[in-house]
Amino acid sequence: MTISERIGGKVSKKASSKEAPVTPNYGSAGVPIDRGHPFYFGFVATVGALSAFVLMRALASASQVFVLILVALFLATGLNPAVEAIRRRGTSRTTAVAIIFVGVLIFVGLFIALVVPPLVRQTTHLINIAPSLLQNLKENPTIADLNSQYGFIDTLQKKLKSITADGSLIITAFGGVIGVGKTVLSGTFTALTILVLTLYFITSLPEATKIGLRLVPASRRPRISLLVDAIIARVGAFVGSQILVSALAASFITILSFILGLPSPIAIGIIVFICGLVPLIGHFLGCAVVTLIAATQSVTIGAIAFVAYVVYVQVENYVVTPKIMKRRLAVPGAVTIISALIGTSLLGLVGGLLAVPVAASVILILEEVVFPRAEQN
Repeated sequence: MTISERIGGKVSKKASSKEAPVTPNYGSAGVPIDRGHPFYFGFVATVGALSAFVLMRALASASQVFVLILVALFLATGLNPAVEAIRRRGTSRTTAVAIIFVGVLIFVGLFIALVVPPLVRQTTHLINIAPSLLQNLKENPTIADLNSQYGFIDTLQKKLKSITADGSLIITAFGGVIGVGKTVLSGTFTALTILVLTLYFITSLPEATKIGLRLVPASRRPRISLLVDAIIARVGAFVGSQILVSALAASFITILSFILGLPSPIAIGIIVFICGLVPLIGHFLGCAVVTLIAATQSVTIGAIAFVAYVVYVQVENYVVTPKIMKRRLAVPGAVTIISALIGTSLLGLVGGLLAVPVAASVILILEEVVFPRAEQN
């Protein structure tokens, strides 16, 4: 046998040994676990319950983050129609977003410049004249008779005297100097977070929509895409409607302030406009601010401002808002009121903010998907 044959034989033996490796024997498989055994069921149920509990605790711990994300996503969706309107004029989406955000920053700057100084000035003036206002109330025979029975004016006077004795009413209201600092820092951080998230969401909204649509089967993707665009449009219409409602409230209060001779009526109107955008408690805050500013003039003017504001809020809630929502969102007035009540009871401010656009989206899905399918059967 030659050397080449010997080498070839060794190579072939090595190749054959590599092609057929020896599988180690680990023994035969045992009996499968009896999934009907009570211990197995109890173990799986316990693990599932613990997992659900840990998940719920984690979600509860991060609930504030989810609230910020929902608010930012809602604002981004609401501002999207304005961005699209600017983009249709030949600009890029980035430029359109920049224009919208510059406008928002200018509005915030004007709000701070026009509203904050008069508000601080009127608040200080109200604190100074509060004792005389309470004394004027005691001179009214009806109120004096009620005070003699229940002593609520005397209680207010004692409380006001105790908290304004050292000139620290505002600091006391926020829990001391540390409380004021924490409130200011927390509010600033929350506002900046919402602003940054809204900027990211509104810039990447088309890309995020496309990524979400890729999860849908290709045969249904065009129809789902149209429905998603319609839902985004309805959210934008809701934001526009809410801005219109708040503008009407601000106009009414500004005219009322001119009639009553209140100081800084334009600033008061801006305050009411901002408060009108806040669901559930917005008009309560606006009414409190307007009434307090009016009360710095006299008790009678304060009462007139309070009654006028309350009457307007009732007209807005049951006449103006349902008509605007029905015209721009195709949502019946009763659905608007009921959805707002249910949303605020479930999720508070965020629920009140999302209730009407969610109801509009549900109605759209019912009209375009559920009802046609039911009529075919």
